[in-house]
Amino acid sequence: MTVDQRAKEFVAAQKSLVLATVNKQGNPTVSHAPFVRDNGNLYVYTSKLSRHTNDMFECSKTSAMIIEDEVVATNVFARRRITFSCVVGPVSPKSAEWREVMDSFSKTFGEAFEPMRSLGDFTLFCLNPFEVVYVEGFGRAFQLDRGLGSPVHVRGTGPGAKEHK
Repeated sequence: MTVDQRAKEFVAAQKSLVLATVNKQGNPTVSHAPFVRDNGNLYVYTSKLSRHTNDMFECSKTSAMIIEDEVVATNVFARRRITFSCVVGPVSPKSAEWREVMDSFSKTFGEAFEPMRSLGDFTLFCLNPFEVVYVEGFGRAFQLDRGLGSPVHVRGTGPGAKEHK
């Protein structure tokens, strides 16, 4: 199986992501949200009562991560994960996109989602990735396109990269 096939399979098997947001004062928040993926975009449906929803209204960028469960990870220091740096914005409830994505949520989450569909304090957000990095373990990081294809092996670029070639 190729890198991009493994990345696609990994994302398809997950139902929630970790969401990192920041408000207009620059204060960070980390949370989680169920998601669906369509045409390379990630969608989350979140309550206006939550801090991350307000952050996404205030700041047009966010980061999302899907990470392997610790229970199944071979090495907790090298858990498989994929991160998405995204431009984020609300989806109009009057749009065809909203109806299609909400149907995807219903299909993915079934009866548990149905009561939430009509709640007035929830907003559907589209996370449009501009950078995607898939990590399979130590020395196995790959830049992917938004469709999770075209893998390029990433070499170290952090502060210690020059010292530890």
